Amino acid sequence: MTMAMRRLLAPFSRPAPALFALLAIAQAIFSWRLTTPHTLVFDEVHYVPAARTLLALSGPVNIEHPLLGKTLIAVGMLVFGDNPLGWRALSTLAGTAIVGGVFAIVWLMTKRTRAATVAGLLTIVNFVVLVQARIAMLDGFMAAFVVLAVAAMGWAMRGDVGQSRWRWTLGAVLLGLAVGTKWAAVPYLGYAAIGFVLLKRGDPSRWPGLRWWSAWGLLGLAAGLAYAATFAPAFFYASEPMTLARLIPFQLDMYARQTQILPPHAYQSAWWSWPVIGRPIWYFYEVADGAQRGVFLLGNPVVMWGGLVAVAACALGWLRTREVRLGVAAALWIGGFAIWAIIPKSLGFYYYYFLPAIWLSVALAVAIDRWRGWLRDWDEVYLVAAISLFVYFYPILTAGALGGPRAFLRWAWFVNWR
Repeated sequence: MTMAMRRLLAPFSRPAPALFALLAIAQAIFSWRLTTPHTLVFDEVHYVPAARTLLALSGPVNIEHPLLGKTLIAVGMLVFGDNPLGWRALSTLAGTAIVGGVFAIVWLMTKRTRAATVAGLLTIVNFVVLVQARIAMLDGFMAAFVVLAVAAMGWAMRGDVGQSRWRWTLGAVLLGLAVGTKWAAVPYLGYAAIGFVLLKRGDPSRWPGLRWWSAWGLLGLAAGLAYAATFAPAFFYASEPMTLARLIPFQLDMYARQTQILPPHAYQSAWWSWPVIGRPIWYFYEVADGAQRGVFLLGNPVVMWGGLVAVAACALGWLRTREVRLGVAAALWIGGFAIWAIIPKSLGFYYYYFLPAIWLSVALAVAIDRWRGWLRDWDEVYLVAAISLFVYFYPILTAGALGGPRAFLRWAWFVNWR
């Protein structure tokens, strides 16, 4: 590297400039041609009408999920109008927040800007964050709140007593908002409680001023109040307004909807097939805006498959050395994925793997940082491979103009990808 290049890149060796650069890159990529296609895509057919109903405060709709995600879609529509930009604008912000949260988590774990930057880049190019950042669905908002909550709770491990308390409470509020977006975030409340006890036992100086009972109390109270607050719009419905007396029974109605038996779906898949990209989903594939276009939800094979190796390396490394960062990196993915084996859903879909797919970037960055000396320059080759595949798949991830009806075969490498 030339001296001039080193001077140019020198500011990005510090965390703040590197973070801001990543956020700017992510937001630009997620926003480019955001309004294409100019029609509802996949589950937007459920959530955009629900957001319209919320804007009008007409009455309950799409009650199988809490309100916050649909409220955020409605806010985008209020600001930008009832159009593709309005539907999807806040999803791009959620995607960018995920990138920033992953950067913060890895920096807190390693204290190395390079490792955090690698994690952020891998998050941008892992495909699923890009696709979910460009669609009006709930999962992007839920994931953003969970990732930021993990970052806040990690941040709370160090600092004085007051800092530790308010940062932990911030993390609890964010988890409550995640649950207020989609119930799939509920397990992370349990993980936070268990993680606090285990990590505090390993080093009592973590989370100064907090004991397990006070941490759990703050977690339950702050998350519970934040979750309850997400139902505020429902109290102003013109038809069937929410009341305090109905708030808890309404949760039972939601649970019944969540666990109902649904008819088979062409894109359903078993939870154990998600890590190997067994059955990705075509969110969209039709002629629109003057061309054949498609939106393909799958993970970047370099990140998805390489990430599994990283998780295994981190888990085995933790068993041998008890390095906390290795154990946490592995536990994030294992906990995020394993819970789907017991969640009572009659159908599974690949997009349920969204959060575990994000944690792969954490495991990869931590593993690369831990064994960089052994990897030599292969970590850079790996990053280039992930970015190259991102460029190759970009048209089919973002509804780019394709060559014709059979163009999908260029990217559908396996029969189950079609």
